[in-house]
Amino acid sequence: MDKSMIKGMAVGGLAMVVLGASGVTGYKALTQPKVADVVAVKEITQTVRTPREVCETVAVQRTAPVKDQNRIAGTVVGGLAGGLLGSAVGNGTGKTVATLAGAAAGGYAGNQVQKNMQQKDVITTSEQRCRTVQDKSQKLVGYDVTYRLDGKDGTVRTSFKPGDTLPVKDGQVVTTPPADNNS
Repeated sequence: MDKSMIKGMAVGGLAMVVLGASGVTGYKALTQPKVADVVAVKEITQTVRTPREVCETVAVQRTAPVKDQNRIAGTVVGGLAGGLLGSAVGNGTGKTVATLAGAAAGGYAGNQVQKNMQQKDVITTSEQRCRTVQDKSQKLVGYDVTYRLDGKDGTVRTSFKPGDTLPVKDGQVVTTPPADNNS
């Protein structure tokens, strides 16, 4: 055998190996599934809290400002009334003592009556009161998809809702959203 014939056989053998390998690879590529069947789809949501301020006008009662801090009016009116009542009792010196005692007791009583009236004297005003509340809502974050490929079940999370099938590339399920063909 000459050298050219040996070279030809070597090149031919190598070509057979390459062609055989590519044939097996091509066969595998042709026999691999192109889609996986979708068995179940479950929406995955997340609770989102959004703060919001709520304000309302409320009635507020406060003690009215006191115009007569020392309650002089009540003391004077009570003293006059007590003195008049005391002067109606007794004669002579007893009458004077009764008048003075009546004036003192009446003055004290008038002072206390005015104090009680001032404490119960209230004014009502309106105030705006605000507070923060949390609004809750559900946000869709994706889908857990159960699929069947070559008789085996698997689960993937997608950002889109799949149809009846998912595409398969190189034996793996494709989880990227399909291209929009409406452009």
